[in-house]
Order: sequence, then C-alpha cells, then structure tokens
Amino acid sequence: MPVLNRIASYAEEMKGWRQHLHRHPELAFECHQTAAFIADRLREIGVDEIHAGIAKTGIVALIKGRTDGPVIGLRADMDALPIQEITGAPHASTVPGKMHACGHDGHVTMLLGAAKYLAETRIRRAAVALIFQPAEEDGGGGQVMVQEGMMDRFGISQVYGIHNAPNVPFGHFNTTPGPLMASVDTAFVYITGKGGHGATPHECVDPVVAVVGMVQAIQTIIPRNVYALEEAVISVTQIHTGTASNIIPEEAMFCATIRCFKPDVRALLKKRFHEIVEGHAAAYGVTARVDYDWGYPATINHEDETEFAAEVARDVVGFDAVDARANREMGSEDFSYMLEARPGAYLFLGTGPGAGLHHAAYDFNDEAAPIGASFFARLVERAQPVA
Repeated sequence: MPVLNRIASYAEEMKGWRQHLHRHPELAFECHQTAAFIADRLREIGVDEIHAGIAKTGIVALIKGRTDGPVIGLRADMDALPIQEITGAPHASTVPGKMHACGHDGHVTMLLGAAKYLAETRIRRAAVALIFQPAEEDGGGGQVMVQEGMMDRFGISQVYGIHNAPNVPFGHFNTTPGPLMASVDTAFVYITGKGGHGATPHECVDPVVAVVGMVQAIQTIIPRNVYALEEAVISVTQIHTGTASNIIPEEAMFCATIRCFKPDVRALLKKRFHEIVEGHAAAYGVTARVDYDWGYPATINHEDETEFAAEVARDVVGFDAVDARANREMGSEDFSYMLEARPGAYLFLGTGPGAGLHHAAYDFNDEAAPIGASFFARLVERAQPVA
C-alpha cells in the first residue's frame, strides 16, 4: 500500500499517541484531558492556530496555506463509551467503566498524523481545518460545533471524515454517494394502568397486556406502512414492568430505536408510532405517554465529493481496495450535521479481523492509522495542489 513514506515514519509515534488516548477515555462533552493532549501534540507539530472550547471541549486547528482559498475540514471524533474494557491489553483503559470501544482514539491519531505531515510540507494553496469533535456517541457534538458557527468562522468549504471498520478487509475503503448511514430516533413509552392482585385481573387495568399489544403492532409499521423498497428499522430494545409473580403492576415502559434514510419515511414512522400507542392505550384502558427523541439525521454523502474521496483512497490503497458504491447501513453518525452544513463525504476504513464496535473486547488496529493519515493528507494535496 502506498502509504506516504513520511507518514509511515511516524508509525511508532502515532501508536504511542493512540495507546495513550486509549488508556484515558472520556465521555461525551467531558473530553478535557483528551483535548489537552491533542492541543499539546498540535503545538509540537507546529500548526498555526489552535481554537479550543468549541462545543465545550472541541478543537479546531488551522494549518495555513500560501494563499487564501477554500478551506478543507478534516474531522475526528474523540469521545469514548461507558463500557468496562476486557481486552487485557497493556494499554487498556485505566478508567473503570469507560473505554474507547469505537476507535475514536484511532480517529484522533489518524488526524494528528495527517496534521504532522501537512504542517511539515506546507505546500498547500489554502488552509486546512483540523476538527476534533467531542460527544459523537451521546450529545451530538457535531451539531453543536456547527451551531456554534464553526463552518463560517473558519471558512470551511468541504468536510471529510473516516470511521474505522473492524472485520472489513484491512486497508479497504467503503463509501457511497447519497445516504450512507441512517437517521436515529428513540421512543420511550410510559404506560399507566391500575395494579392489583394477579388472581383478580378483572379488578385491575393491566399495563402488561397493553405493552404486549403495542409492541406487536409497532412491528407492523414497516411491512404495512413503508414502501417495500425503502429501508427502515424499528427495534424494541427494552421492556420494564412488574415486581412479583402474583402482582399486576401499575406501570410499564418500553423503548425503541427507529432508523431510516429519508425525511418523509422518518416522519411517517413517528406518526404511525404515536397512532399505534394512542390507539392501543384507548383499547386497553390505560394511559400512555410517548417521549420521542428526534436524534441524528441520516448521513448523506455529496456526489462529487464522494467520488473525489474515493479517487484519493485509490491513490493510497489501490483501485481494488475501494468500494465507492458500498451498501449503506443502519448505524448513525452526527457527522451528518456537518454534511448538512457543507458538501463532503464520510468513508469507512477496514481494520481487519477483531471484536466489533461497541464491544468490551474491541481495540483499534494501530497498523491502520498511517493509512487513514495518508488518506487525509493526500485528500488535501489533491484538492489543493501546489501553488
């Protein structure tokens, strides 16, 4: 693989960065130590400007070019997950109940590697904005950075990101124009009936049978209300009720994750969800409240930028290792907000066999970091040729 030689020479240093970050995971917007570590490395690298405190702990760093011109944004998320690590690695998390189970430590490392190369070469025509984002897993840090004016403040005209992909062949890139990842909404349903003795259900209003009826009916929304060639998922993931075998409970709750790619389908799923809950509540004589959390929108790649990014990836890993018409997936990403604000593209980089994302045994493959860094660097070189 034609990883840039200079970036290949950083491999051990990048490995050290990544494993340090892995040992010190932080959640959501509370990425204070992570941001401080990144800022220290950026100062060592010699970037021109470091702007901290965006979306609380986010950073945008600038590497200036020779002339004014469109600024390319390169993004890495940096938050971890509330999971107890079981890898047993020497660099395992030192923070109980927290770990980098999604590889954001690797994403930061790839962007820092690209930053080191770009700062050393400094032959770009215009500036590069290095975006280190908190709260991808929970909180929508990407949305907050956009809302705080990041794109206009730094003149960002295009934006690109990478996510590692375990169990995809090592060094392979996958992407597609248009919808790549789904929107995600979450519904919490709280049902109240009348509790009592299990031997006298006629004296009660049973929320358990109401939950069962609602959950079964909700599973008919997609096959009976959504066009068969559209893609959508509703998964009921929790049901909680009851305390004993002979007590009909007073209350019950369930929640569901709801995912699709198109705004009209998204609106339809919400409408039918509410209608089914309200109708079944009336039928069973219970009351029901729905808290419907409108989450991240679909991650929608822009056509021209996706083709350009795929060409750059082919420069780095070869033509046969890039699938530019890959299947889209039902996972979600708050990079979607950046792609709503500016044209750009999101890609997956295969890291080979291993535990899956969000698993307690997951660990980022350090050998992939120079590939991702080379992609970012070549993308800038191709988009902003030598003045």
